[in-house]
Amino acid sequence: MSSIKNTARLRRAKSTRSHIRKLGVERLTVLRTGQHLYAQIFSADGSKCLASASTTQAAIKGDLKSSKNLEAASAVGKAIAAAAKAAGIEKVAFDRSGYRYHGRIKALADAAREGGLQF
Repeated sequence: MSSIKNTARLRRAKSTRSHIRKLGVERLTVLRTGQHLYAQIFSADGSKCLASASTTQAAIKGDLKSSKNLEAASAVGKAIAAAAKAAGIEKVAFDRSGYRYHGRIKALADAAREGGLQF
């Protein structure tokens, strides 16, 4: 069952990425695992990673009780927004990688918006 779910998620992600590529803006991509959450900002053509943040980074990991809850997702969202500002990025397209927009994904997006990213 999980391979069917993952295949469907990857199909949705491919469709989203195709649409974002046509927009020609930087892309904020999220990867959610059972233990951690990763966020990266890629250039408009997808060739370079311009900024990244994750629950595995020492600066984020030290403040958290757990790396797999809403609090951790918010911390990653704030960190990616700060890294984007440092790189001079203000506007991105949000690529949720086929995940539903709720829970940790929503918490990360809301925190990134609060940090100053526009999408």
